[in-house]
Amino acid sequence: MNQINVLIVEDTKTESDALSLVLKENNFNIVGIARTFKEAIHLFYSEDIDIAIIDIFLEEKPDGIAFAEFIDAQPEKLKPFIFLTSTTSREIFNRARLTHPYSYLIKPFNELEIIYAIETAIEKFYDQEDSFSGEDENTIISKDHLFIKKGKSLKKVNIDDIIFIEVEEKYCNIITHKEKFVILISLVKILDLLDEQKFYRTHRNFIVNLQKVQEIIPQDNLILLTGDYKATLSGKYKDIINKFQTLK
Repeated sequence: MNQINVLIVEDTKTESDALSLVLKENNFNIVGIARTFKEAIHLFYSEDIDIAIIDIFLEEKPDGIAFAEFIDAQPEKLKPFIFLTSTTSREIFNRARLTHPYSYLIKPFNELEIIYAIETAIEKFYDQEDSFSGEDENTIISKDHLFIKKGKSLKKVNIDDIIFIEVEEKYCNIITHKEKFVILISLVKILDLLDEQKFYRTHRNFIVNLQKVQEIIPQDNLILLTGDYKATLSGKYKDIINKFQTLK
């Protein structure tokens, strides 16, 4: 399990320190702080970034907008970004809007406002709006990660770390090597969002990660998984055996 990785692009140390403190208190991970456009480009390529928070003016030049334009031009590495600026110029706002930021915030920032902006940006980026709006724990599923709201934290879980998923009424228990997450989502919906080449339904209450299967015992309706976990195998789903190459 990982934290959400945030890149801060801000040339004023007091501003970046204040923002870093708030983000760390809310369990986000700061992967770097860029003071210039050049530093921002370097960190964008060298770090694993989930979202960027960008000041528009760097060294009195609107290089934050230039960095946003750069991100927009990277289709294979596209990431959501938020502008955080003290400028109220309509001209600058109109130029910044053309880069399609996920939010445009005016300094001084409010803690809840910045956290809400990050969550909303991730929702919109993965086209799953309002996932974090309720009181229950919720999740967004991307190609490689789950983004799970747990308390006041937004946690990132590697898809490959999931061992299995078990449903209990309206909730799904997501079991990883290190942690268990409980989210309000139907088994059918989460199965639709997961890669069918990696995950397979073995019972009306179970989805397993095929890479974590250690042994299949059809006569006992049982699947043994990594970490000494077990999942039920019903007759309807016994074609899971066809997912594995067997010797004859």
